[in-house]
Amino acid sequence: MAKLTEIADAADPRLDDFRDLTTADRRPDRPGGRGLVIAEGVVVVRRLLSSAYPLRAVLGVPRKLDELRADLADFDVPAYATSARTMSDVVGFHLNRGVLAVADRAPTPSLADVVDGARVLAVLEGVNDHENLGAMFRNAAALGVDGVLLGAGCADPLYRRSVRVSMGHVLRVPFTSVPAWPDAVEELRRRGFHVAALTPRSDAIALRDVRRSGFDRIALLLGSEGHGLSQEALDAADSAVRIPMASGVDSLNVATAAAVAFYELTR
Repeated sequence: MAKLTEIADAADPRLDDFRDLTTADRRPDRPGGRGLVIAEGVVVVRRLLSSAYPLRAVLGVPRKLDELRADLADFDVPAYATSARTMSDVVGFHLNRGVLAVADRAPTPSLADVVDGARVLAVLEGVNDHENLGAMFRNAAALGVDGVLLGAGCADPLYRRSVRVSMGHVLRVPFTSVPAWPDAVEELRRRGFHVAALTPRSDAIALRDVRRSGFDRIALLLGSEGHGLSQEALDAADSAVRIPMASGVDSLNVATAAAVAFYELTR
């Protein structure tokens, strides 16, 4: 592993990329935020190393760095070894996973980059809970969704908690933002997608019936955790679809609903 350095002083400026993650958390929209991509734990760090995001540095306890030795062999970046106590003092909390990696953001793909060649897309509106967002990306990766489009009001999928909950899969599922919302729905229609809006409304058709209709390309709209899709998004869709549920339950958590829908549309 190149440039392995032991550091015992939590105030060492070489560790500034990892510092005080409980406050600024390195989001670009918060004071002190730098917009870095942060991976936690051996599994997620490995996924970062195999992604398009340019690695800056790694910080961990010696045992975890040793697990990553072969993975880091080809990277000419600093790897800082320290104690669990010093690491906790740097990041601002105890990190059970014992290792962090930071990377710069990669260029954002265009809409065409994400859409061309895709068969099933997830299109999100107002999904602003970072953990739900991360779970949805993990579901998308597991169930074969080809890409994710982020409409109005969505959280940053590269925020640390989203990356962690996605188990690093947010780093491999193509995504981009579509600021012209909901006008982007018409663009998807022009590109041959049937646009289906997921809603608990009783007059919506069952999701399985959309799959059986034989559409070549489907874009599934999913809304916010509280209010679901806006009326504008529902009006822009080709169909309103629902997941049939037992009596007395009117909805699911959005990440859970997404997993069910992704399975139906990709199997």
